[in-house]
Amino acid sequence: MTRNLSKGAISRREMLKLGALGAAGLALGGPRRAWAQDGATPAKAKSIIQIWMWGGPSHLDTFDPKPSAGYEYCGSLAKAIPTNVDGIQIGESLPLLAQQADKYAIIRSMTHGINAHETASYVMQTGREPGGGLVFPCLGAVVSLMKGYDHGYKGLIPPYIVLTEPQGRFSEAGFLGPIYKPFATGGDPNQKRFEVAGVIAAGVSDERQKDRRELLHTLDTLGKAMPADPRFAKLQQCEEKAYDLILGDAGKVFDLSTETDELRDRYGRNTFGQSCLAARRLVELGVPYVTINYKGWDTHKQHFEIMRRKLPEMDRGMATLLQDLADRGLLDSTIVWWGGEFGRTPRVQWEAPWNGGRGHYGACFSVVVAGGGFKGGQVVGASDATGEHVAERPVYPQDLLGSIYQLMGIDPDGPLPNPRGLALPLTLPSKGKGRLTEIM
Repeated sequence: MTRNLSKGAISRREMLKLGALGAAGLALGGPRRAWAQDGATPAKAKSIIQIWMWGGPSHLDTFDPKPSAGYEYCGSLAKAIPTNVDGIQIGESLPLLAQQADKYAIIRSMTHGINAHETASYVMQTGREPGGGLVFPCLGAVVSLMKGYDHGYKGLIPPYIVLTEPQGRFSEAGFLGPIYKPFATGGDPNQKRFEVAGVIAAGVSDERQKDRRELLHTLDTLGKAMPADPRFAKLQQCEEKAYDLILGDAGKVFDLSTETDELRDRYGRNTFGQSCLAARRLVELGVPYVTINYKGWDTHKQHFEIMRRKLPEMDRGMATLLQDLADRGLLDSTIVWWGGEFGRTPRVQWEAPWNGGRGHYGACFSVVVAGGGFKGGQVVGASDATGEHVAERPVYPQDLLGSIYQLMGIDPDGPLPNPRGLALPLTLPSKGKGRLTEIM
């Protein structure tokens, strides 16, 4: 049985319909256009893995440590550690990522000034502020539009995947419509069997699935009586796609048991670590956009206790992902971007009722990008001595998204199709120095 995890995700039935329409060149409700991108530069990246730090991670405790700011700001995480790039230091809880710093660039001057989850999530993933009567699509939906079935993608796995839950903060597809929604896997990749919604049924083995298919064929007397009927031929085609997804090579991308125990251990035996491994397998298969929605970073209370548990988990999973992609020759063609809707208050909220928490903070925070044409071993911009304000080179969401689009060979200044037929550019003009050309 197919489960819909939320209104923001597509089901297996919709997934199969999407793939079939892609093959036929048709869209829901009418002819489908291959959107022209006359101004696009050649793509350096083929895929994107987005590590979405759901809730907003602290920049001081991760990639912009401020040990000289004192206990009022740093709490018990007061040390910075060197990396394998001279002059770059990161938080003490990320020793494995410190050894991968030559592979990524740290943007320490992200800003949008918004402290509300929903609005900040929308702004960070669409590059636009809400309002005006239009709900814009996020980066993943645009990549699905520009690099999915309209542009030669033929995979049975949809071009936009979410591991494992959609955020539900806003409609990812916006006005592009349901065909560009992500497919959310559900399940837990750290379980013995990764029960992907609509693909792997709980408690049903592959052998039992095959038996069910044989039973279905035995009972299908009408189909046997009319083998030449084109309607039955279409049904047969859909059935073959469905079972290829369930039992064939396409669905096997979610079977992490085919990886070695040693590699799975390196990623970390937890939901995030195994999600990183699943993401690598998906981009290896050619899926253009994968989001890992990594929960647990909205730490108003017990912040440091949570960081002591979460940061080593993140460190292991993300560091192994970068190294694994590099070892397989995939990092040059895969963008990895890490970040959330905002950072967290640099000054620790020691007062009651927070008692050592960090609040929402959109004035200044960090994002990390790696691979796919982004230069590693770099730092873009700077925050001030306490991490409260941007000191150099403010970077706005449209600057970040425009840079990613450009590396994917999508013209950031090109048109964004919309239901009103308005002349909308894909990204808005920068409020600062523009795209991240210094690391591209």
